[in-house]
Amino acid sequence: MQYKVIVLLVDGFEEAEAVVPIDIMRRAGMEVSLMAVGETTSVKGSHGITIVADDVLNEANDTMADLLLLPGGPGTKSLQQSPLVRELVTRYAKADRWIAAICAAPMIPGDLGLLQGHQATCYPGYELHLKGAKLMTKEVVVSGKMITARGAGVAFQFGFEIVSQLKGRDAAHEVAKKMMAHLS
Repeated sequence: MQYKVIVLLVDGFEEAEAVVPIDIMRRAGMEVSLMAVGETTSVKGSHGITIVADDVLNEANDTMADLLLLPGGPGTKSLQQSPLVRELVTRYAKADRWIAAICAAPMIPGDLGLLQGHQATCYPGYELHLKGAKLMTKEVVVSGKMITARGAGVAFQFGFEIVSQLKGRDAAHEVAKKMMAHLS
């Protein structure tokens, strides 16, 4: 089965939290589309690396995929303030689709009340945004159809966990082996 993923990018996104999982998912044969939240497909990361997205997020996009990925970084507040992003995250949750958020980005589903009753983690200092969640200190947490992670340092684990949840642990191990990465 061909799994589809949408990654939302906004100026100020944390590059490692987007690019590492994108690379891992594409190596696993997943179809990954990059959607810019803003006026242009050119999106500048928090460390000056510019990525060209496949499209600009707007109401006309077919934005339903198997998983929606929200990278963190200083741009997370811009993601959170976008009505389109909030509507999309809510729609994914209501449709029982996967949502993966890393670093500060778990605050988006958290502030929308979508982590209620879930285990979750985030970058230290954003915990109060995870309304109703059972806070975990693990690096990557899977609860229901929510995958949350602590930050850039666990981007590889985050990417492998996404592949593991959608395509199975064997697929994640196969990609890790080819990348010379270790999975527990």
